[in-house]
Amino acid sequence: MTQILTCNDVKVDFDGFFALKGVDLQVEQQEVRFLIGPNGAGKTTLLDVICGKTRATEGSVFFQEMEGSIHKLEEHKIALAGIARKFQAPSIFPQLTVLENLELAMKQKKTLWHMLFAKMDEPTKEKIEYTLEKINLTQERNRLAGFLAHGQKQWLEIGMQLIQDPQLLLLDEPIAGMSGQEREKTGRLIHDVSKECSVLIVEHDMEFVRNFSKQVTVMHEGKVLCEGDMNTVQNDERVIEVYLGRGKTHA
Repeated sequence: MTQILTCNDVKVDFDGFFALKGVDLQVEQQEVRFLIGPNGAGKTTLLDVICGKTRATEGSVFFQEMEGSIHKLEEHKIALAGIARKFQAPSIFPQLTVLENLELAMKQKKTLWHMLFAKMDEPTKEKIEYTLEKINLTQERNRLAGFLAHGQKQWLEIGMQLIQDPQLLLLDEPIAGMSGQEREKTGRLIHDVSKECSVLIVEHDMEFVRNFSKQVTVMHEGKVLCEGDMNTVQNDERVIEVYLGRGKTHA
């Protein structure tokens, strides 16, 4: 399959502390890739580099929609190119309805007034309806986002990213604070999303990773330690020693 993202020897130096020490990573089209590893392994820093929140000190990041490395581009330019980022805490507009949140997220250069009060055209309506169905919030469309359950808020923000038609979606601990049923629905949503765009996920919950991973990359001390399917990863002696062998279910 075609690679959509390629990180080559990515290093990040925070005043003498190397959070990333030469990371190589490839993500293919329509792939669900999990990043796991102990705290401080560099997982979130790598997402920060990919989306432009943190500048890489050395190395390169190539995204198929753009020529040349994107590691020095500003965040908004990377987002416009097709890389969407959802952070752990949901960033929604609690005083607006679910529908209004999705309207605001549409990739259109419109004013706030226009997005709230102007009549939507048919393609916009169809896109929003499609997204509402995908994130299982059709029945909540007119509900204020602030009154949604925690899992529903997470799904709404995923929908706000998806409605911008990304080619790569970055998720940081998407099931944090969710109930068991919400986790199951989120796992199914992620795989549904992957039919349209690649998904790169930082996750600490090993049960969730086992249930929903296709490919896993294990990071340790700013480097890639091992990668492959979950069976390959959990039987790797290096991973057992530094991570899974500690008897923990969370990193």
